[in-house]
Amino acid sequence: MGLFKKDKKLKTKENSKKLTEAPLGYWEEKSYMMAIPEKEEDILMPNEIVDKISSIENVTVKEYKFDEKDILNIKLNYDDEEYEVGVYPGGFTLPEMYIYNYFHFNDEEIEKLKQAKSSLTIFMEFNKDVKKSFHLQLKLAIAIMPNLIGLVDESAERLIPAKWAKLAANSKVTPGPSDMYSIQVVYNENGEVWLHTHGLCRCGLTELEILKSNKENYKNHYNVINTFASYIIDKNGEFDPRKDYAFLGVLSNRQPIVAICKSWTEAIDEYDNLELGGAVTRKDAHNTKTSPIFIYKTEEDQKNNKISKVTDYDNLWDENPIFFFSDEETLRMKTLAMERFDYAKKAFQHKENKVLIKIGLKTDSGKDFEHIWFELLEFDDNKFKAKLTQEPYNVSNLHTGDEKWFTVDDVTDWIIYTPKFEITPSNIYLL
Repeated sequence: MGLFKKDKKLKTKENSKKLTEAPLGYWEEKSYMMAIPEKEEDILMPNEIVDKISSIENVTVKEYKFDEKDILNIKLNYDDEEYEVGVYPGGFTLPEMYIYNYFHFNDEEIEKLKQAKSSLTIFMEFNKDVKKSFHLQLKLAIAIMPNLIGLVDESAERLIPAKWAKLAANSKVTPGPSDMYSIQVVYNENGEVWLHTHGLCRCGLTELEILKSNKENYKNHYNVINTFASYIIDKNGEFDPRKDYAFLGVLSNRQPIVAICKSWTEAIDEYDNLELGGAVTRKDAHNTKTSPIFIYKTEEDQKNNKISKVTDYDNLWDENPIFFFSDEETLRMKTLAMERFDYAKKAFQHKENKVLIKIGLKTDSGKDFEHIWFELLEFDDNKFKAKLTQEPYNVSNLHTGDEKWFTVDDVTDWIIYTPKFEITPSNIYLL
């Protein structure tokens, strides 16, 4: 079945227009991150910075020097891989639009960031394992400035809370793909919505977009772009979304979601009356390596390279489309969920909280697993009882409402629903 073969190379049509991609910006070629101190005196001297970096587990500083721009350049080894890192101090003004992108900040944190006047920028080129590289960058920031009040991830255009950064840096588990990019949602008064990422270029990838979305369906489109972005990150450079297609999930009617991209210079020709994301709106931004997503509706379409717009599925999303995670991401999420499972256990002791736990169930074929949500009902030492919340696709002996006993080893993810927040292993900083 052609739709289920991954990484097949495909030809793309030549663009008839003379549009070209602009060169990458400095924040796209390398990963730029600013550590924000509460006080300017928290910014260390160069020799102190080198000492702090040398104290990181599995890090060895090989050499360091200043260049003609007074940037401290450090060559280091981390887990037997070489990295080159640049560090320099500078001023700071809070980019308020970043506040509302992905993470939550309380009023006190926002006020401190508004008052901050200085920063320390840490930039580096990512190695092939981009999640490991991003993890290292967080470790560097926390080591150099342990009392920071926040990070500005300039490459992903968002703020990172200090609490999240410290938890992530100190974890044995790398951050996930979705921690490395942001998805921005832009809309106009006519109801047209444009979704696009920031942060993928620093990973050696293309940014992703969905054009001509709408307010009724943009959340589903967000899931498409999020799944595709995570997929190409996990492929570690072995997948070109402009030539290869990916099987991202299935709709409620079992229709597969098979996605591929085109450069924006070609993709905008597929749309009429494009108000957001057209050539005019790209004169000064979103004109480098960025690619709108399309779909193949059928295997025949895939063979003939006949693409369709993601919006063509807008009457098929229904309430329960399933989006897939890579095996690597499933394992990473499981490891993090187990590492932080005590948070879910403690939260369950408070009656106002509801806890859902994702369990990997063996499918009818016995060859793979279907990961599905259960509601936590009770604990008994290291075991817990939970109730199935949705009908499985490929597990015929279990149905919605069935109750079973499990152990922590069965857990692949969890969610805590509090009166204020939805807490996952990735955002426990909210607790």
